[in-house]
Amino acid sequence: NYMEQNISVLVMTLLSLIVLAALTLPFLVHKVEEELEIFLLVCGLAAVTVSSAWSGHLVAEALKEPVAITAAVLVLGVLFKRFGHLIAHMVHAVEVKTGPKTLLFLTVFIIGLFSSVLTAIIAALITAEIIKLLDISAREKTRLAVYACFAIGFGAILTPIGEPLSTIVVAKLKGDPYNADFFFLLRLMGVWILPALVLFAALAARMGKKNITSEPTGKSEAEPYKQIFIRAGKVYMFVAALILLGDGLKPLAARTITHLSKYALYWINSLSAVLDNATLASIEIMPSLPKETLVFLLASLILAGGLLIPGNIPNIICASKLGIKSREWAREALPVGLVMMVVYFIVLSIVL
Repeated sequence: NYMEQNISVLVMTLLSLIVLAALTLPFLVHKVEEELEIFLLVCGLAAVTVSSAWSGHLVAEALKEPVAITAAVLVLGVLFKRFGHLIAHMVHAVEVKTGPKTLLFLTVFIIGLFSSVLTAIIAALITAEIIKLLDISAREKTRLAVYACFAIGFGAILTPIGEPLSTIVVAKLKGDPYNADFFFLLRLMGVWILPALVLFAALAARMGKKNITSEPTGKSEAEPYKQIFIRAGKVYMFVAALILLGDGLKPLAARTITHLSKYALYWINSLSAVLDNATLASIEIMPSLPKETLVFLLASLILAGGLLIPGNIPNIICASKLGIKSREWAREALPVGLVMMVVYFIVLSIVL
């Protein structure tokens, strides 16, 4: 018994160190930042090994689960290469008719809202393609990608087809007492989602101080196929790494969240900045939870998922397609994300 307790403490300590490494090393070590996918894969392999979670099912899941996302990235990458000029014409036409502020507002708001139907993956790919067309600085492109990915994170949860987080929540609550159906999350979270979409769209609109598109000439250099395939491979590795990391860290997450209040869980869910929020949802969401606690948990998982690149699939896709590094993302996402977490915490605490 004593030896088992010591082993358990050692496992929890090692898993905590893995989380700490995943949170800090991409900002402290340039090589880690450059090869983030490989680093997270190593973290995932280490976490699964430490927690003795290896199984044939997990290996199969880590190999199979990224396939659909990678295929979407690959196919849409080829389509954008072939028909990108049509998107460029459309974006330019919208700016000519409405102005740059309205273009940016509509881009973030509409893509965020319809990510619940398009899926977060397709929404992120469209977002990245539009951002690539804009005549703004690299830092502004990063900031716009951050706002858009926060909006996609919020919007995609409104239906169970939007992203894995919403799929898991609806699946876990389909029985009594919630009997969750297709529109359950829209009814539960809609009033908390729409203000956030408007806010992030408004933040994006503030960047439209000058014209940001030009008349497409058709002569712009298309992205080479090699780059499209490399990006798809990196996305595959990234998703596989998050699956392994999520499964390997389950013992730590389960131990950490046991018997905690919704207020404590709200802040502990900051872990979803590096740990797939669907994994945390699979541990935390139970039919016995009151509706108010569900809102607390889901709001924190969505917000924390936007803080760092590994926190959400849209972040990974946009960062990969636009060449955004960990430090660049965090510089734009952490201030707005943490302020939003504090604001939501205060408002939810008062209202609920």
